[in-house]
Amino acid sequence: MFLRPSASCLLFSTVTVVGLLALAGCRSHQYAHVLKDHQQDMVGSHEAGAETFNSLVDESVSKLLSRQAPEGTVEELSGEPLSKRICFVGVENYSSEDIGDFKDQLFEQIDASVATSGQFQTISTRYVENGLRQLRLVPGDLMVPQNMRSFSSVMEQNGQPFDYLLFAKLTSGTTESNKSYQRDYLLTLELVDLNTGRSDKESAKVRKGYHSSRVGSWMKYSSPLAR
Repeated sequence: MFLRPSASCLLFSTVTVVGLLALAGCRSHQYAHVLKDHQQDMVGSHEAGAETFNSLVDESVSKLLSRQAPEGTVEELSGEPLSKRICFVGVENYSSEDIGDFKDQLFEQIDASVATSGQFQTISTRYVENGLRQLRLVPGDLMVPQNMRSFSSVMEQNGQPFDYLLFAKLTSGTTESNKSYQRDYLLTLELVDLNTGRSDKESAKVRKGYHSSRVGSWMKYSSPLAR
């Protein structure tokens, strides 16, 4: 039995409308769940995410502080060790990606990791931002001796003297292979001793592969041809 053309058109239109409504309904809903501590971070499909940045911060901070002398200066009255003070001036993003709200989170993660190490004290971000704003400087300007002296003076006037400057810089490098590409993310921490002028650097790297399909990923790393 064949449907008349008018009935066929009506049936096709009805199915099309139902399908579009179903798609619209799917798009209007979003679901979420809270990750437990033992669960892995989600892996970003198009750019770096928590799985990249958390690893970079943990490794770079740990490696940098492990090389610093654990003892601080000694307070004359109490005789107890006094942790040296670090002025962390921010995270510079020189990678190929716009890291968005991760920039502030990276700053807070690094600052908290240094503060809880027990080796150093960190200065409140608000004091640092106000000092830079007062002098109309950006973090990179502090490597000019005159700017450094002015900034140190302002911080001392605000009751926030410091012994070290800490810089954080995020960079990336991309290697393309047909429709797949690898991106290497490098987070570099630089600690500058104001008393000696000595600079100490430490970096952490995460390599990440991006593919247009799961087959592409399998062909690159899991197939017998890739071995």
